[in-house]
Amino acid sequence: MLIDSSQATLLVIDVQEKLIGAVTDPAGTVARTRWLLAATGELGLPVVFSEQYPKGLGSTLAELKEAARDAQVVEKLHFSCVAANCLPASLLARDQVIVCGMETHICVLQTVLHLCEAGKQVFVVEDACDCRSPLSQASGLQRMRDAGAQMVTREMVLFELLGSAGHEQFRHISKTYLVGEQP
Repeated sequence: MLIDSSQATLLVIDVQEKLIGAVTDPAGTVARTRWLLAATGELGLPVVFSEQYPKGLGSTLAELKEAARDAQVVEKLHFSCVAANCLPASLLARDQVIVCGMETHICVLQTVLHLCEAGKQVFVVEDACDCRSPLSQASGLQRMRDAGAQMVTREMVLFELLGSAGHEQFRHISKTYLVGEQP
């Protein structure tokens, strides 16, 4: 199955002020997530940010919110966005959910497992997920794969949303996001 821009939403899980410093690659995670938000934003993909207990863990990073100004922000106490019942109807109305964020083996994993159980087609952006240890990262990704989620990269998402080199934004997107060194 391919990502369909008319059926997909991007869900960015818990990339928050007081959590980012604990993951293995904070700067890279932020840069890759910002790249994903900017590129998919130019293609009109809706975005939802989740925040785990923002009173204690802070908000979604300002630079990510800046890259997706129209994004909805939802708060939760459950690790799973689905268990928290916080996902907006606009996301739930679509068949596909593209997921990234942190931590891979906790909030991302539990949300993805619940989305798969709910019959959603889930695409986990491996290069825009992070957590506190490489073992937890690998184990979380494998468990989501075993549950039926599709593992993708940022470029896979971008090219599937474009569909062809004939897309009206292909030249702009390729020159802006695919030339030179990427995060």
